[in-house]
Amino acid sequence: MKQEIFKIEQNKVLAANTYEMVLSGDTSAVTSPGQFVNIALPGRFLRRPVSVCDCGPGRLTLIYKVLGEGTADMTEMLPGTKLSVLTGLGNGFDLSRSGERPMLAGGGVGIPPLFWLAKELIKQGKRPAAALGYNTAGEIFLEKEFRELGCEVLVATADGSYGTKGYVTSLINERFSQIYACGPTPMLKAIYALGMPGQLSLEERMGCGFGACMGCSIKVKDGYKRICKDGPVFGMEELPW
Repeated sequence: MKQEIFKIEQNKVLAANTYEMVLSGDTSAVTSPGQFVNIALPGRFLRRPVSVCDCGPGRLTLIYKVLGEGTADMTEMLPGTKLSVLTGLGNGFDLSRSGERPMLAGGGVGIPPLFWLAKELIKQGKRPAAALGYNTAGEIFLEKEFRELGCEVLVATADGSYGTKGYVTSLINERFSQIYACGPTPMLKAIYALGMPGQLSLEERMGCGFGACMGCSIKVKDGYKRICKDGPVFGMEELPW
């Protein structure tokens, strides 16, 4: 973990209540897709955890959704604003388990960390597919970017306004070697119930973001683990669902 000052280079709307923020700064501690950062916001006691969508030398891309007053504040931040950011938090996805044909399944703001994962898998010569789930067509983001990477892209919307009507689970089948998934807990439990091998990135409210406060502890098969420190990515075999 490192605490660094980052500068906002871009902060724009992507879809309904969804924004992309590009930051410049020291990204050396961000080493694996699935990690997150924790951002200090002026006037807010707790930092805001945000998954890393993409990372390169000196450049960090985050995608966030307006869920409360803190993220609403973020939408008003202008290029040039400086932020205190904790980087290199959490354990990311294990790419060595992917097999040749992994499926990346995301719902809503669970989709962004899968974009960097797709880039890294493609660098290794793998052929990832992306199953993206949204509530409605107006919330869709990153679909084009996944296609431009060369991924097979499957889209589901809950209301049927775009792609397949239904949920991400309807897009997954046994032709995939490994499932990497990130999204709301009901979606992850439904994927877990499919009985296929995979890794899940879990969501939980966090206090410190680096394991000190124990506020994000969950029960696993061999006891309790902290989502921020021991996760957020867990193998399906670790979970007691």
